[in-house]
Amino acid sequence: MAIKYTKNFLDKLENIFAASEYILRYEKGNFKSGYCVLKENKIVIINKYYTLEGKVNTLIDIIKELEFHPNDFQDKKIQDLLTELQQTELKL
Repeated sequence: MAIKYTKNFLDKLENIFAASEYILRYEKGNFKSGYCVLKENKIVIINKYYTLEGKVNTLIDIIKELEFHPNDFQDKKIQDLLTELQQTELKL
C-alpha cells in the first residue's frame, strides 16, 4: 500500500482510534519521539506541531505498536485499512 500524505488519509487513521478504546489527542509536549502512548489509560498523545507527513507516519507506527487487529472492528473500511497497513513498511 502506498502511504498517502493527505488530510483525508490522516482522517482515516484517526477514525481507527475513534473506533478503538484509545483516545487520540494532539498536544504540545516534550516527547523525544514526538508522541506518547499511555497504555493503561488508553490515551495516545501526538505532538500537535508535527507536519501532516509526521502525523501520518506517527499514527501508522502507533497502530502497528498497539497491534490493532482488523477483527476487533465492526467497520469494514477500518478492517480493510488495518489489513493493508499491516502489510506496509515505512521507508524513512
